[in-house]
Amino acid sequence: MLWLYLLGLLTALTIVLRRVLRRQAPLNDELYSKRVAIEHVQSGVAWIRADGTFGSVNRSFAETLRCSPESLAGQEWYQMFPAAERPRVGEAYRQMLLGGVHSFDGPGRRMDGSPVWLNVKLVAAHDRKARFVGHHCLIEDKTRERELEQRILTMSGAPEAARRRAGSAVSG
Repeated sequence: MLWLYLLGLLTALTIVLRRVLRRQAPLNDELYSKRVAIEHVQSGVAWIRADGTFGSVNRSFAETLRCSPESLAGQEWYQMFPAAERPRVGEAYRQMLLGGVHSFDGPGRRMDGSPVWLNVKLVAAHDRKARFVGHHCLIEDKTRERELEQRILTMSGAPEAARRRAGSAVSG
């Protein structure tokens, strides 16, 4: 008799669990599809904690900086920019805090020390109580496009002013 009671209880728990999982599946699918969509739109995505250190980094973000995602965990996010760029990055960060999102193009530095030209988007993140909990940093490697742009300017014999303008954009 006890085994029939246990079998009935197990059946009831199984039915309840299936119903809960069926309700949870669409939410999980939605979160997964949003994550995939973000990664297709913007290749490099990182979560930066409120203290300014990397929390999580996707593989594309790490590959852009020529390192592993694990090696970035706990490092300060602004270290991926040369020292001369950090005041401009700090201003972009302040703009993100004020407006919720801010984008900029600028030179970066890979972990091996080589230069990279980045398109960066900073997106503020808040918890349910509207407290700032960090931000998302989305990057896209624009080094190749930048090099081609510089070659075109050089090859086309563009006026010296255009070359200077391009040079000043590179230096910040």
